[in-house]
Amino acid sequence: MKIENDFNDYEAIGDDHIGSSSDTPLRPDAFELSNADKIESIKGDVKHILETLGLDLNDDSLKGTPNRVAKMFVNEIFGGLNPDKKPSASTFDNKYKYGEMLVEKNITVYSTCEHHLLPIVGRAHIAYISNGTVVGLSKMNRIVDYYAKRPQVQERLTIQIVRELQEVLGTEDVACIIDAKHLCVNSRGIRDIESSTVTSEFGGKFKENTKRRELLDYIQLDTQF
Repeated sequence: MKIENDFNDYEAIGDDHIGSSSDTPLRPDAFELSNADKIESIKGDVKHILETLGLDLNDDSLKGTPNRVAKMFVNEIFGGLNPDKKPSASTFDNKYKYGEMLVEKNITVYSTCEHHLLPIVGRAHIAYISNGTVVGLSKMNRIVDYYAKRPQVQERLTIQIVRELQEVLGTEDVACIIDAKHLCVNSRGIRDIESSTVTSEFGGKFKENTKRRELLDYIQLDTQF
């Protein structure tokens, strides 16, 4: 009975998009294995899953799949779990004395839902107001990509991006808005292909209605080249 109840609880959590923490839940021994060891272990697990599903891994198209998936998990789509891949975000003096908000919009987000391990695809919009330092534009994209490259819930991803930039820039005046499609909703379950999820985190001056409104107006600008 307990196993059945636990199963039902897990199903409810997955469908209701409940998160557990604003920090990625990692075990203390998360980095004891080398990447090569992790790939080797995951390769065996993927092989077992595919064979359990009845697939013939002697087929030319499938024989390399366990290794490809394992390398993809460790080196690519979950590479953001590795602290060695955290982007260094050098800051510079705000010599221009630019005192208004800086907005980097339409940053591509590719992440993975931690409930069903299906893709999350969308756009992130980031803004900050300098308190004397600025950060390179591409570094904001890299920060988004780093935290997206792990099993995620969108709420946590939004918070982690803001916290990282607040630490890098030494200011609370940072905001992030993400609009994304979740394939766990679009391709399974309810299978609603039109819906997307919007999350936001506003720090410092962005909690004020005027600054928040200004940010939203910037995001809605039609940028074409």
